[in-house]
Parts: sequence; C-alpha cells; structure tokens
Amino acid sequence: MLVLHLLKRGVPVFLLATSLTFAEPPPIVNHEDLIEVDSKLTLSKTISDAVEKFPDTTWLNSLEDEAAALAKRSKSWTAGSSQASLRFQEASSGTLHYVDAGVQVPLWNPGQRNAEKAVARQAESSGEAQSAAVKLRLAGLIRGALWDIALQKIRHEQAVADLDIVEQLYAKVERRVELGDLPVADALLAQTERLQKLSNLTLAEAELMHARKRYTSITQSTKMPGQYAENLVALKEIQHNHPALTAVNSLIERKQTEIKAIKLVGSGQNSVAIGINSDRGFHDSRSNETESFNIGVNVPFGGEAHLAPHIAAAQVEMARLISQREQLYRDLEQTHHEAEHNLEVNAAELDIANQLQKVAEDHYQMMQLSFSVGEINLMDLLRIQSRAQLAILNAKERSVILERDKALYNQAVGVVP
Repeated sequence: MLVLHLLKRGVPVFLLATSLTFAEPPPIVNHEDLIEVDSKLTLSKTISDAVEKFPDTTWLNSLEDEAAALAKRSKSWTAGSSQASLRFQEASSGTLHYVDAGVQVPLWNPGQRNAEKAVARQAESSGEAQSAAVKLRLAGLIRGALWDIALQKIRHEQAVADLDIVEQLYAKVERRVELGDLPVADALLAQTERLQKLSNLTLAEAELMHARKRYTSITQSTKMPGQYAENLVALKEIQHNHPALTAVNSLIERKQTEIKAIKLVGSGQNSVAIGINSDRGFHDSRSNETESFNIGVNVPFGGEAHLAPHIAAAQVEMARLISQREQLYRDLEQTHHEAEHNLEVNAAELDIANQLQKVAEDHYQMMQLSFSVGEINLMDLLRIQSRAQLAILNAKERSVILERDKALYNQAVGVVP
C-alpha cells in the first residue's frame, strides 16, 4: 500500500526505484543479493572504481609496458646489439701467434631512429585510446545493470502492492462468504488470485536478485549510486572523437608508423667494426712483432625481396583495421539512430501510459464500489483490478525506461559520465 500511496501523491517513479530500499519486505526465497545504496557515490566514481577491477586492466597495463619498451629502444644510440669478437691463431711450429679483437656496432639508417620514436609515441597514444574505449564499454555495462535493477525493483514493488491489494480483497471475500453474502466459489477464486500474485512476487524477487548479481559481477562492488539519471547530450551525428572510433584510428595510425619504420630498415642495418690485430713471432725477437688497428663499415644491399613480406603483412593488418573502422562507424550510426528513436517513442508512450493509469485507477475505484453493493461479480472485479495494476506498472516502467534511454543515448554517442 505504501507504493500506491506514493504514486497517488505524485512521487516520481525514478525516486521510488532508488529510495525505497528500506521498505522491501523479507524475501520469499532464502536467497538475497544485497546492495547498499550510497547517496554520496556518483556514477562517474562507480565507473572509475570498476575500471581498476575490470579484466581488461591487465591488457591495458601491458600496452603501457610495450610503449615504454619501444620508447627505450628508440632512445638507444645503436640500432641493435653490438658484438665483440676475439680470434687467436697459432702456427703449427709454435713460433708465430695471431690475435684479432674487435667490436661491431649496428647503426641507425637515415631517419630510422626518428621513425622508431614515432612508433613509440603512437604506441603510447594508442594505449590511452584503448583505455578510453574500454572505459566507455564498461560504462555501458554499468549503465545497463543499474537501469535493469531500477526496472526489476519497480516490478518487484508493484508485485508487492498487487499482493497487498489481493490479500485485502481476499479477506473481504472470506468475510462475505461467512456471512452468506457470496458463494464459496468466490472465496476459492479470490484464493487462486492471491496465490497467482504470490507466484508473481516470487518471480519478480528472483529477477531483482539476478539484476543485483549482474551489477556486483560487473563492478565487483556491493555499493551502487543513489542517483544515476543523466542529462541528455544530444548530437546530430556520431563525432569523430567517439572513444571507440578514436581507439581504432589510433591502431591504424600506429600501423602506418610501423610500416614507415619497416621500410627504413631497408636491406638491413649498416654497421661499423673497429678492431686490433697482433702478430707475434718468437718471444725474444721483437723484430717479428707487429700491432695494427683497423676500422670497417658494412653496408647491406639487395634485401628488398626479403623485406617485402614484412611490409605486406603490416599492410594487410592495416587494411583489416580500416575495414573494422568503417563497419564500426556504420554500427555506431545505427545505434545512434535507434537510441534517438527510442527516446521519441518512449516519451510519447509515457504520456499515454500516465493517462491510462489515471483512467484505470478511476475505473477500478468505481468497480470496487459496484462489487460491494453486488452490481458486479468477483470475476469482473478481478479482471478490472488486473487491468488497473498493469496500467500502473506500465506507467512506472515507462518513466524508468525513458531515463534509461537517455543513458543509452549518451552511451551511443560516446559520453562517459
């Protein structure tokens, strides 16, 4: 009766979805997934906290590590690992010794180091874009879970109210049967209706528990914000800075920089070699000892055929990303259109539902009076009562659905609370 009283007083339905936690009756089934409504917790904070526990966090951290490793490589003065060599040779007579020692250092090709720095910068930028896209995706999951809880809570509260009304009617019918005013069949009919409403309440309770569990599974938290309705961010079309588009564009740009860096490898790395040679004769004859210093440069060539497959593989991956971006943009456009259309439809439906609710409640009150004076039978009253309860539930649901549609619209255009 509390819910019906608040509805008649004009209390907004959305407030009922979050403010009546204390009014919930004991669960019918001995299974309860509790959630604490925290009035100080915001939707933005809920999403930020959930990101830290989201499974994709491990992958995002690895992207940061990769970007750091690429940056470290691009800052190196050499294009690869240097090599040290030492060779000793002795004549069979044992009278002559040769010792060669040297170091070979690979050098960056012209422009190659700058290209590698660009790859490192793009890897860092891409990692940030992927993080933003993951946050948007998680925001969508949390938005959906929160509004699912609101809807299931509305249905549960209505099921409680429906059972309350039927139980009161059942008590009146029983009394009138005892007085001989109604046949025993009416008592059985009222009892059947009461058991049906009890069954509906049990199912509604189960769906509410499932909705709560989905929320806690996504957020890894048993706290939910007290208010999570959003202001609509109306956009005529999908923006190019949409986090999902930005993420795939960053991957394309990174692949482009990688292709440029691969091309600058050319036939391989130039290298410079520095060494010393020592030739020694008899240990007591210094006239046979010679020391020499040498330097050499290695320039590879003719490696285009071997480099081409690597370039082609990178270009195939880039083409796949471009195709993925085009499909993503089409999907986002469709989602945006559907979200916009749903807002318009549900706004009109809410107005109709509110009118239907008023008419149904007025009709039910009239029929209650008619039943009490014997003008209609119990079957007619129950049918009208059921119609009124459905009208009340529909109006309550439409109010919540309209708020949910605002959140889903913001999700479609890439807005993160």
